[in-house]
Amino acid sequence: MDDRDLPLKRELIEICHQLVALGHLIGTYGNVSARVPGGLLITPSRVDYADLTPADLVTVSDAGLVLAGTRLPSSELDVHRQIYLQRPDLNAVLHTHSLHATALSCCRETIPVIVEEQAQVVGGEIHCTRYIPAGRHEELGEETARALGASNAVLIANHGAVNCGRSLAEALFTCIVVERIAHMRLLTSAAVSVPIPPEHVASERDRFLHRYGTAADRDRAGDKE
Repeated sequence: MDDRDLPLKRELIEICHQLVALGHLIGTYGNVSARVPGGLLITPSRVDYADLTPADLVTVSDAGLVLAGTRLPSSELDVHRQIYLQRPDLNAVLHTHSLHATALSCCRETIPVIVEEQAQVVGGEIHCTRYIPAGRHEELGEETARALGASNAVLIANHGAVNCGRSLAEALFTCIVVERIAHMRLLTSAAVSVPIPPEHVASERDRFLHRYGTAADRDRAGDKE
């Protein structure tokens, strides 16, 4: 096995184990990928996450050709591939089947920005794809990338969620935040959620990306504490 990507493979497998522990992956449903030069590294089709080893992961080119690995890549490869082609800022894509996000995917509605963590981590509304029947992999990939837009999360109609980030760790955090948001949305469905104004969504996202946790984030509003 070519071990140039071994640390990344180990990190990817650990992320899978954390997603299983969180209940975001069930059985062999869901898939995880990370960008590598010229393509992506992705989990294989129909392999239990508990049994996953670095040798099981598959390297695929940007064009969709298998470059390394003896197993079949996930059947939802095109979801990951199309997102990476559209979004050069992203380096990790996690497709999950978490309970609340999947429930909302059955409603096929856009989740407005209802809490600050959504503005910061997701970067905007969470859209839902139109329904794509099983087996239409290329069409599903194109539709998911389209619905994702500039956001870091999207719902696949009647299927699940796709969560993204600049790293595997950030994509995992996005998963956790999106599941919380979906839960909140369901809890408030009997009432009317008041979205955060778009200009504040943009400023919160910019702060999270460029200033949050740094000296540049201090005293923004004249607070000297």
